Amino acid sequence: MSGQPETFTPYDSADYLTGIDDQAFITHALGVIARSENVSELARRIGMSREGLYEALSSDGNPSFATT
Repeated sequence: MSGQPETFTPYDSADYLTGIDDQAFITHALGVIARSENVSELARRIGMSREGLYEALSSDGNPSFATT
């Protein structure tokens, strides 16, 4: 170790989007966000069932932008 402080560069997910599977990436990110909160409450607020929201945001789901 050199005794120098470690430096970091800013990270921005947008730098890594390529356009090739961005919809799946966005769906996954929205699913992570939804699961970090109360999914039942979120589903109620947007007029979906909890199960429907989980399905739409799953890796097998195919949500429209209207859903997300």
